[in-house]
Amino acid sequence: MNILITSAGQRVSLVRAFKNELKKTFSTGMVYTVDMSPNLSPACQVSDGYKAVKRVDDADYIKELISICKDWKIKLVIPTIDTELIFLSTNKLMFKNEGIEVIVSNEDFIKKCRDKRLINLFFKDHEIDIPKPYDKLNPEFPLFIKPYDGSLSKDIFLINKKDELTEYHFNNEKLMFMEYIDSNLFDEFTIDAYYNRNGELKCAVPRKRIAVRSGEISKGVTCKNFILNYLKDKLPKIDGAVGCLTIQIFYNSNTNRIIGIEINPRFGGGFPLSYLSGANYPLWIIKEYLLDEEITFYNDWEDNLLMLRYDDEILVRNYES
Repeated sequence: MNILITSAGQRVSLVRAFKNELKKTFSTGMVYTVDMSPNLSPACQVSDGYKAVKRVDDADYIKELISICKDWKIKLVIPTIDTELIFLSTNKLMFKNEGIEVIVSNEDFIKKCRDKRLINLFFKDHEIDIPKPYDKLNPEFPLFIKPYDGSLSKDIFLINKKDELTEYHFNNEKLMFMEYIDSNLFDEFTIDAYYNRNGELKCAVPRKRIAVRSGEISKGVTCKNFILNYLKDKLPKIDGAVGCLTIQIFYNSNTNRIIGIEINPRFGGGFPLSYLSGANYPLWIIKEYLLDEEITFYNDWEDNLLMLRYDDEILVRNYES
């Protein structure tokens, strides 16, 4: 009963969480990893074994990954980056025919998540507020600009007045003009939400983002607040959603206004906080997909748990470049 975590990179905490939970359930179970540069991946160094793989958009990537899974007797595949989700979802049946379950949402839902224009329509369909869109030719200020398919905070702009706009802003068809959400009025939250194999919500942990580094939370705290019941009311079931979703919102605690920003249908970089608070998504994945057990709704995670992240070291002996 082995597990493979793809694009492992720096996801040391995620690898350790799956190792910890798998060993409790299957004492001989192994958690393996793959990455384009596994020798330079900290997460690969703490896994039970690793291999190098091609880019996810390489024509042989899926074939190569299935071969690795068969060699390592993998039963579960856990993807971790946005760019691989579509490829794995599209080929999910190929893995399933080999007795391998890929914990990934369906292709239609992933496409919505990857396009911020579509996820805005998704939020509106579920009566969740979104930033007010602005006409490029008649904007209001201040305004926020971001690409509809962006990630890692690339190509985002805060524009306070008209003369800050450039030809690049107007001519780049990928850029969306929208309402600026004032950080003095709103707090930014990430919700780690667990959806079972039927797309039903089984847990939600709102994490307030106190500080962010390179697009990933560096300081955060769990919060049991209005957001919980709001999410249970608005998104109790999502067709095609599977496993951990990270839902980005802004929340005004004075007015209880919630603004949906985006959804990433995968484990996020800040998930270790939710896991350490008691939201044991790795164990639930093991129970659902390896033990065929049902997951009941869980809300007994620790409130007001503060996470302060710092850099650590992984040392590799006798490394050859």
